[in-house]
Amino acid sequence: MPTSRTAPQSQRWKALLFISIAQLMVVLDGAVMNIALPSAQQALHFTDGSRQWVVTAYGLAFGGLLLVGGRIGDMVGRKRTFLIALAGFAIASAIGGLAVNAAMLLLARALQGVFAALLAPAALSLLSLSFTQPRERAKAFGVFSAVSIAGGAVGLIVGGLLTQYLNWRFAMFVLVPIAVIGILGASRTVHDDGERHRARLDLPGVLLASSGLVGLVYGFGVAESRGWSAGVTIGSFTAGVLLLATFVVVQARVTSPLLPLRVLTERNRAAAYLSVGLAIVSMFGMFLLLSYYFQQVKGWSPVMAGLAFMPMAVPQAIGATQIGARLAHRIAPRPIMVGGYLVTAVGLVLLALLDANSGFLEIAFAEAVIGLGIGTAFMPAMSISTHGVEPKDAGVASAMISSSQQVGGSIGTALLNTIATSSAATYLLSHGGPAARAQERNEALMHGYSVAYWVAVGFVVAAALVSVAMVNAGAPKHVPASTDALGDVTPAPAH
Repeated sequence: MPTSRTAPQSQRWKALLFISIAQLMVVLDGAVMNIALPSAQQALHFTDGSRQWVVTAYGLAFGGLLLVGGRIGDMVGRKRTFLIALAGFAIASAIGGLAVNAAMLLLARALQGVFAALLAPAALSLLSLSFTQPRERAKAFGVFSAVSIAGGAVGLIVGGLLTQYLNWRFAMFVLVPIAVIGILGASRTVHDDGERHRARLDLPGVLLASSGLVGLVYGFGVAESRGWSAGVTIGSFTAGVLLLATFVVVQARVTSPLLPLRVLTERNRAAAYLSVGLAIVSMFGMFLLLSYYFQQVKGWSPVMAGLAFMPMAVPQAIGATQIGARLAHRIAPRPIMVGGYLVTAVGLVLLALLDANSGFLEIAFAEAVIGLGIGTAFMPAMSISTHGVEPKDAGVASAMISSSQQVGGSIGTALLNTIATSSAATYLLSHGGPAARAQERNEALMHGYSVAYWVAVGFVVAAALVSVAMVNAGAPKHVPASTDALGDVTPAPAH
């Protein structure tokens, strides 16, 4: 059987297709279910509290188990983990689509989170180990990044279409054939010859890391509904921080850590984790607020609101696959990341300047600027997230970038929504109070969105500053690939 390093080029690109399909499934899941959730609640007759848990169950399982999932991939094999996770995700999605009550749907969502925690790091580590020649790596990570960041917008569109024209259950069922296609394709095209992590699983590290991440993710989740000063919010944050701090101390002392600190101390990887996390705060918050704007202020249907994200989704793909990927195999990653983040900030400023009467072209232009910027920045950031990592640590290093995205998304959703809501309420009190007319209420909403977008600008600028200060990887060194008698290409070493 050919390995990833001796497989023909066409085999690697086919593998990329099926790895990207799996990544799309994970990204689609959250967005599709968010759109379908009100219909599911009505059909299954569950409370608002249970509705929140349908979202939270997935996020807690996914965020809490990412590091464990990454290390399991390193131990038992990334391809094996990848295929098992796809099969498990398909089964969990089918259970969710067949749910007869809230408990069954909650179970399905939690199982989806468990298998997503196995799938996401396995996918990224397989990609990192398969594409090592700079030009190929840039193209591959461009495609993967485009799928990762545009999938959310696609999910909103798909969720709206399925919910409006079919049934909320298809928001779960649609993931089953995607997983099956991924399994059938990946079983033949994906290969894993990376070094295995041979030591036993660090169980204390598993408990500390999982509990700490769950505490943080849950804290941001309840902050949105119960407030930042609520006892459960403060308690969750405190517990999460203390557990993660203890985790770091333990990892420095055990012989076979779950997360070797060498993964975190390499400055380029650390910059990728931090800058992506900061940028995702802005992106997730922006997605939520823009969705509210389309439906609450503009009065558009879920389908129209989903389609209105297309001006962002297409430029995201272009930024990742064309601009970011083309630059990444010619120049160092720092200027690409910094430039991309700053362009994203400009787009967020344009959103902050919108009002209730802004035309679609104004909105679309702001979205396109954001899409081009974040697509360009994330491509090299995703690539250097495994920069120089030992093959036996590829899975856990990949899990770190997924953890950054998950925690950043939790922060963005809770923080920016809270800022927008409180700012709108303050504005409304000084402009008509409870008796305010519809126009004044819309003005209050727009004021809240604008304040939140300016905060989002600050997070993206911070991501750019982190990139300036920490990223020092050089431009890729191009070593001519050697071709054997069978036409297989042996890639040059990664920079």
